[in-house]
Amino acid sequence: MTLDMGIHLPQYGPTSGPDAIATAAARAEALGFAGVWVSDHIIHPADQGYPSPYLYDPLLTLAWAGAATTSIGLGTSVLVAPQYHALWLANALSSLDNLSDGRLTVAVGVGWSEAEFDALDQSFADRGRRTDEIIAVLRACWSQDPVTFHGAFFSFDDIRVLPKPAHEIPIWVGGQAPAALDRATGLGDGYHCISATPEEIAPVVARVRAERPDPAFVISHRTGWDPQGMEPEVIRAEFHGYEDAGVQYVVAAPWQRTLDDWLRSMELLAEIVGLRA
Repeated sequence: MTLDMGIHLPQYGPTSGPDAIATAAARAEALGFAGVWVSDHIIHPADQGYPSPYLYDPLLTLAWAGAATTSIGLGTSVLVAPQYHALWLANALSSLDNLSDGRLTVAVGVGWSEAEFDALDQSFADRGRRTDEIIAVLRACWSQDPVTFHGAFFSFDDIRVLPKPAHEIPIWVGGQAPAALDRATGLGDGYHCISATPEEIAPVVARVRAERPDPAFVISHRTGWDPQGMEPEVIRAEFHGYEDAGVQYVVAAPWQRTLDDWLRSMELLAEIVGLRA
C-alpha cells in the first residue's frame, strides 16, 4: 500500500473524553494507522452550526494521545494558525513534538469563521498574510537559538524558544482556494485538502506537483469515511481513486456517537483498506 492512512480522534461531540481519546489512539496504533489527528476551533459562536461546540483543545488532545501511545504520528487537520500568537505557537508545538519524541505533523489553515476571529479580537481580513508570517516565525524559532525576527506582524530580538522540536516538524498547508495552493507550494512541506472527491482532487494534485515534484512534499486529504454508514465498496473505490490521483496520505473522520461504535468504525476501515499493524 502506497497511500498512508490516519484517523481522527474522538475529540468532539458525545463520544469524546479522556478515556475515549486515549483508547482510540492506542487502538489506532495497534491497527496500523499512520497517525491520529485532531481539529481546531478555539471558541464557538452560539449560532454557528459547525463544528460541534464540544471540542477538546487540539494540542492538549494530541499530548494526551501521545502519552497513550509510543510510535503513531500526531497531526492537526487543521490548526487555525492566525488565531494564535506566533511565539506561543512555536513553543507549544515544539514542546509537543519534543514530548512525543518527534511524532508531530502540523497542517495549518487560515480559518473561515469571521465570528470566531471577532470573538478572539483577531483581524479576519489579513489572516492569510499573518499565516505566511507565522510559518516563517515557526521555522525560525525551531532552527535558531536565540532567534531574531522582524516582519509586518511579529517582531522580536534575541528570543529563546526551548526545548527545540525532536525532529523537523513538517508544515502542511490546508485549504482549497488558489491562495492556499500558492501558500502550500511556496511555503509548505505538504498540501492538505479537505472533503474533495478523487475526481475533484486530481487536477489539484497535478497543479501542486507541477510546482513541487519532490515526493517528500506530501499531498494529503481528509475525508468523512465511516463504514457504519457508507458502503465498503465506496470507501475502497475512493481510497484507490485518491491513490491513483497522487494523494499520499488520507485522514478519515468517523462520526459515531459512542466509543464502541467509533472503535468498530476504525477496525472496519483498517480491514477495508488493508492496513497491517
